[in-house]
Amino acid sequence: MPKFSFVAKDKDGKTHKNIIDAINESAVVERLQKQNLFVISIKELKIASPSQKRAQAKRQAKKRFSHKKTKLNDLLVFARQMATMLEAGVSLLRSLNVIRSQVGSEEFSIALKRVRDNVEQGGSLSAALAEHPKIFNQFWVSLIEVGEASGTIPLVLNKLVFYLEQQTKFRSTIISGLVYPLILFMVSMGAVIFFALFVGPRFESIFETMEIDLPLITIILLATFKFIKSYFFVLLGVLAGSIFFLQKFLQTYSGKMLWEKFIFNLPQAGEVYRLIIVERFASQMSILIDSGVPILYALEITERLVNNNTCAIIVNDIKESVREGALLAHSMERTDFFPVMASQMITVGEETGELSKMLKHVAAYYQEVVETFMHRFATIIEPFMLVFMGAIIGTIVIAMFLPMFNISQLGGG
Repeated sequence: MPKFSFVAKDKDGKTHKNIIDAINESAVVERLQKQNLFVISIKELKIASPSQKRAQAKRQAKKRFSHKKTKLNDLLVFARQMATMLEAGVSLLRSLNVIRSQVGSEEFSIALKRVRDNVEQGGSLSAALAEHPKIFNQFWVSLIEVGEASGTIPLVLNKLVFYLEQQTKFRSTIISGLVYPLILFMVSMGAVIFFALFVGPRFESIFETMEIDLPLITIILLATFKFIKSYFFVLLGVLAGSIFFLQKFLQTYSGKMLWEKFIFNLPQAGEVYRLIIVERFASQMSILIDSGVPILYALEITERLVNNNTCAIIVNDIKESVREGALLAHSMERTDFFPVMASQMITVGEETGELSKMLKHVAAYYQEVVETFMHRFATIIEPFMLVFMGAIIGTIVIAMFLPMFNISQLGGG
């Protein structure tokens, strides 16, 4: 039997889109009118032959992806498109097919294909997503599971979109505040390496032919350049090895704990890092509780997703206190990790029955605090980095040309 896709509106103006089987177009119109729907458009779907399907599969296999790994933006686009299509009445399987045909990540495309296959075989969407924990963490799975139980998947996905948009904006602010100083530092180090490998040796040969007494700064700089050139690959190997072993060490539990302790003890930066963790905790808890996840389960999910061992231990203690009957705010106050303002706002939320709303306010407040700090940091550090870069390059230029100036003065005398 032929398949027809239709677009129709109900008496409230809501748009309905779907695919149905019918003998002809008139039968589709008649069926929709019986459902009190106003037909906007109807289109017959052509069923592809086996050869056409094989050709389509080959085209899909040859599709070029812009990147391999799954990025935060891929998840954001997926949640936004899925929410929009489900709200419009498009079936779940068709939505997955449409979204998969547009994704730019190879890894994400493969995962969506497996998710679609699992759903097509009768599995739930949450269970299908749970099979890909590296892409869809417990936060995603729990929210979709709540949406399936309550029949509000589009609403839950819209909450996910809001959360991912806030996190994307927040992450971009932090990264933009750190990238520019890092670029200036790398340019300075690149200038040193360039002079050490190419410029310094030529000046050294010129000075040797002149047989003159060099200033101390020139002697030190030439010796430094000579050392860098002689042991360049050794130094490069030591640097690469140090970074590799440091990464491996930080992946261990003890290594990560030591690193977190070091960061938290840094003046000013440690406090900002703590506020970033608080913002992450509050934003995740607000979305989970607002979606109907029980508070103990929400704390358990946040403990695993907060991505900070120190905070995870604290959240586990809070969870046990709440399990024993304590209020969330009182449990947070006893840890001395969360700012007083956060605890007080959550106290008000528990007293008024608007805990998720207050958690959202806490997340928004500390997100604004961190963003303001990063903007100020970028503004303040820029002139310092310019001075640093100018001092390095200026020192090199002066040390290289100072003997030339001395010779010219002697010649003029």
